[in-house]
Amino acid sequence: MKSVRLGKTLERDLSVAAKRLGVTESEFVRSAVAARCHEVLGDSLAERLQDVIGAINSQGGRARAAHTVYGELLAAEPRRQAHDTD
Repeated sequence: MKSVRLGKTLERDLSVAAKRLGVTESEFVRSAVAARCHEVLGDSLAERLQDVIGAINSQGGRARAAHTVYGELLAAEPRRQAHDTD
């Protein structure tokens, strides 16, 4: 069991929010703590994106072409010295 001190404003907000949802303040707090814990400790990014990873089979297409063109532009542009300013 944990004990938490709340300021007057947060205590009032908790009471109003719990009543609005039709749950006890304890249920509201448990749910909020569980949601925050899951947010912090939850699934890895790979697990959260599992349904979309590999969903698109791209052959590189325009992204590969853009990479090549950008590289060519960088190679053609004269390098600015670190001490140059506008």
